Amino acid sequence: MDNRSEVREFLVSRRGKVTPEQAGLVTHGGRRRVSGLRRGEVAELAGVSVEYYTQLERGSLRGASESVLDAVARALQLDEAERAHLFDLARAANAGGAVRRRPAARRVRPGIQQILDGQLSPAWVGNGRGDIVAANRLGRALLAPLFDDPARPVNQARFRFLNPRAVDFYRDWDGTARDIVAVLRAEAGKNPYDKALTGLIGELCTRSEEFRTLWAAHDVRLHRSGTKRLHHPVVGDLDLSYEGLELPSDPGLMLFIFTAEPRSRSQEALDLLASWAATLAQQEQDEQEQRQS
Repeated sequence: MDNRSEVREFLVSRRGKVTPEQAGLVTHGGRRRVSGLRRGEVAELAGVSVEYYTQLERGSLRGASESVLDAVARALQLDEAERAHLFDLARAANAGGAVRRRPAARRVRPGIQQILDGQLSPAWVGNGRGDIVAANRLGRALLAPLFDDPARPVNQARFRFLNPRAVDFYRDWDGTARDIVAVLRAEAGKNPYDKALTGLIGELCTRSEEFRTLWAAHDVRLHRSGTKRLHHPVVGDLDLSYEGLELPSDPGLMLFIFTAEPRSRSQEALDLLASWAATLAQQEQDEQEQRQS
């Protein structure tokens, strides 16, 4: 797999976001043909020749040293997620077709499910594709609209861009879209040989103009912590904080735990959601026992 186009489009898009003023460069007036930095300006800031930076921006990261990548990242003022993405692209370029990472898992070990079930808050395990791999009862209740979608695996990106119910579920409609696409873009740089990931991206690009537009921006982000603003069909609005914890023994999987501010309206809604989920679970158990009797 040749990732030259990915490298080229990423570097060009980042260069376009940095103005000479932001980079501390002195300009002498005159009309500029680019909105951001020129190639020569990036090369100067990175301490490399214009010819060498031009080679990098044309997509050739193979053989680029860590110090050069660091210098380019500083020149382009990349944040943590963007820097990690640049290094992922370089690793993929150097590996060529020789190295394949294991695809992100679609199930969890029993011990991880026990950890999920022991949480008093909504919790689930997801992979880099946005699949919900496992969840506790309150997590499934919170994500009920996603689990109601017959498409499997349950996937946050597919739900957000392709399911009409998503517009009622996500209160931060545009922000959710940008976050989902940026996480997928980072995952694609990290694991370009994941067939399920490339298939998902292809499906979303084909079926959603909104996704195509956001994908072309080449924005990336890390999915570690943040806030979710949701509207649940049963309990109403929820403002939840989340933390994402990597599972070192299960590469590609992250545990997400969601909490509400104590004594807040969102906490009351979570308590109501827990009661609703327990009632549904009891009904399912009663129905199962009736079928077995």
